[in-house]
Amino acid sequence: MEPIQTALKKWMRESKNFQEHYQSMKQAILKDPEIQQILKQNPQLTDQDISKHLMKLYEYQSQSKRCQDCPALAECKNLVPGYSPLIHVANRDVRITYEMCPRKAQVEAQSKKRSFISSLYMPREVLEATFEEVDMDDDQRLKAIGYANNYVEKWGTKEAEKGLYFHGPFGVGKTFFLGAVANDLANEGVSSLVIYMPEFVREMKSSLQDNSLNKKIEQFKTTPVLMLDDIGAESMSSWFRDEVLGAILQYRMMERLPVFFTSNYTLKDLEKHLMTNNRGDVEELKAGRIIERIKQVSIPVPVHGQNRRS
Repeated sequence: MEPIQTALKKWMRESKNFQEHYQSMKQAILKDPEIQQILKQNPQLTDQDISKHLMKLYEYQSQSKRCQDCPALAECKNLVPGYSPLIHVANRDVRITYEMCPRKAQVEAQSKKRSFISSLYMPREVLEATFEEVDMDDDQRLKAIGYANNYVEKWGTKEAEKGLYFHGPFGVGKTFFLGAVANDLANEGVSSLVIYMPEFVREMKSSLQDNSLNKKIEQFKTTPVLMLDDIGAESMSSWFRDEVLGAILQYRMMERLPVFFTSNYTLKDLEKHLMTNNRGDVEELKAGRIIERIKQVSIPVPVHGQNRRS
């Protein structure tokens, strides 16, 4: 009989400890201001109802609401990290649901925004650029910003069928403008593809080896907004100028899809640059054809100011 008596005494001792712990926990929960407010708003809940749903009240009371007790999303203390509890009382029933917390929502929004901007060989600071960071130190810079802001505001209308051709000296922030426009468009749910032109040329050449050229050209043709950074900085073959760049611009011109550019050249100077291919041949007609397509898909916008690279 001894083992049975020992087990019985242990059970009674543990049961007593459990009851004491349960009552202590119950009092702590019921003293919580949030729980008191819930009970005050729902006087129909009896003591029996409260005891029945005590664990749900504890689940709600013990967690952070709207990030108030969490220093960061990575240190979220809640049962479901990134989600805050909501309590619902219907008659005498208590339920818990969860909603995304503000920090999680912010991270999700940033991630979704980033998904609208694709790039090839563009620095991160450009892809995160905003017009709030642009120096307003020159009238022509203000004009350029005005063009860019107006474009975003007119997105989806006939006035936004042409992009912008930002041209000006080295280091005045033309590439930064592309990133800022791409981010403003991303806020509107519009996808952009931003490409650094010299690397774009090399990318297309390497695509001949793995048979991915046509697939990539199709992507550049059809993306909602195409941005070509530093056109004119690359040494261009006749093949790339006519069969790749020309084909992309022709398609986008026909489909009325915008293209943004940055360049150190005005359109007139760019035409001179494009006349001579990497073998030294001069091809005025073909260069002129590219410039006409650029004019059909963009509006020239001069950008001047202090060289921020020096």
